[in-house]
Amino acid sequence: MRIRIALALLVSTAALSRADDWPQWMGPKRDNVWREDGLLDKFPQGGPKVVWRAPVGNGYAGPAVANGTVFGSDFVTKTELDEGNFQGKAFGGTESVFALDAATGKEKWRRSYPVEYAISYPHGPRCTPAVADGKVYFLGAVGHLVCCDADKGAILWQKDLVKEYNTKPALWGYAGHPLVDGKKLITLVGGPGSHVVAFDKDTGSEIWKAETQSEQGYVPPTIVTAGGVRQLLAPGAKALLSLDPETGKRYWSVPYDATNGSIIMTPIVVGDTLFFAGFDKKNLLLKLSGDKPAATEVWRDKKNAAVSPINVQPILDNGTIYGYDQDGRLYAFEPATGKRLWDSTDVVGGAAMSATAFIVKQGDRFWFFTERGDLVIGKLSPKGYEEIDRAHVIEPERGVFGRKVVWCMPAFANKRCHVRNDKELICVDLAK
Repeated sequence: MRIRIALALLVSTAALSRADDWPQWMGPKRDNVWREDGLLDKFPQGGPKVVWRAPVGNGYAGPAVANGTVFGSDFVTKTELDEGNFQGKAFGGTESVFALDAATGKEKWRRSYPVEYAISYPHGPRCTPAVADGKVYFLGAVGHLVCCDADKGAILWQKDLVKEYNTKPALWGYAGHPLVDGKKLITLVGGPGSHVVAFDKDTGSEIWKAETQSEQGYVPPTIVTAGGVRQLLAPGAKALLSLDPETGKRYWSVPYDATNGSIIMTPIVVGDTLFFAGFDKKNLLLKLSGDKPAATEVWRDKKNAAVSPINVQPILDNGTIYGYDQDGRLYAFEPATGKRLWDSTDVVGGAAMSATAFIVKQGDRFWFFTERGDLVIGKLSPKGYEEIDRAHVIEPERGVFGRKVVWCMPAFANKRCHVRNDKELICVDLAK
């Protein structure tokens, strides 16, 4: 009897202390929710343990974690990089996608190719790799799309989107994280009739292409269910588009002039509405039809309302949206009206242009990774922000707007945080 009870307790504990991967942008369900438990309540004295450190080159792209492997990317150049590079100077170097052993940080494989960056902020790739069915998909900053065997790293297929689709990178490069949907890999491409393209994820052959926009923009392709059907949201520089994900056929389009195409956030569905916003002081709420794929405008570009995010994806929790505005403040607001409930600079330690703290929900609390290299545990509610604890885990390396920052979305997997700067990718133990 004692043995049976002990075994039952072991099984119960294992079930409660589940582990999970982070195989793509914003996690398993692309919603910035970390569904593991058994995590520490506060940081130990001196901060959490760094399990390993792996040397890497430049990059904004966060890692992905799947099946015991950490996937990442970087850009290596011998030339000193300009901060903004708005004059379009070209920087030659090597772009890579690589795999590290999740237990040790030891490099398993690396696939590299020569590139020339003439984009603004030419500090490396933007897109998190996507891992599915034994393959890893990576979109580089100037349009190199690569599919590798996840285990051995063999290149299974690759494309130069700029050359094949007669287009060019947007001002800040390719930043719309590709989406795996069934047999398809869907990504923003650009060019005439190919704003968004669906490729066969196993062969790389084109399944369909659709729409023309003045620029790709930076919004990741996103699938929602509304009006009784699955809808692919593929915003561009001039419109928010809804397409049939199987064929690319347009369902609806709402004109929306994004300054320099610089709306980055994934649209958020709240009940029967959809919120979308970005630079410069842009915000939009649509009502989604319940009986067909259609949308109508509720409000747009309200002053001193909602948020206009740049680097940080806002997050919905219990009917309230929390997010960073371009002014560097964290706001809570009501989606229906855009009414702001409160604002705070506590997480980032003071307001600054494009101040950044990536937000992930876990249980009844939130984890933030700040541009200063801090991990922060806190709570968000319509009444305000409450800090539980914080620890400094990695150094900011890059100069932006007169300050040093690290702009990288972490991957939270196996009770660990994986994050990088321009010198190293680290693994931090967060288990209780």
